[in-house]
Amino acid sequence: MMNKDYIDYCDCNIIHEDVVNTARQNMPDEENLYDLAELFKVFGDTTRVRILYALFVSEMCVCDIAALLGMTQSAISHQLRVLKQARLVKYRKDGKVVYYSLDDDHIQHIFDQGLAHVTE
Repeated sequence: MMNKDYIDYCDCNIIHEDVVNTARQNMPDEENLYDLAELFKVFGDTTRVRILYALFVSEMCVCDIAALLGMTQSAISHQLRVLKQARLVKYRKDGKVVYYSLDDDHIQHIFDQGLAHVTE
């Protein structure tokens, strides 16, 4: 007996051109899709996700983040570089101390939606 939830292929030989054309018209350009895929890759690391969650609460220096996550400052600095390159975090200097914070409010919205999805 075949499982109703399992769909391996479509037996249909007719292309629904109106649906295909509508989807094509609404598809972002390839460069934007590539950038979006790269953004989601950055979210694919638990340490980076934990750093971002910490920065939802407050700006923090590397020492604070390392203490919070129980990691070395070197490991945290490496992940912060990745997050900076992806424009997810920014920094400011106060004397010798560098404080990191979220680059903008979009990041928290992305996480709120993602967490709502995985917890439903």
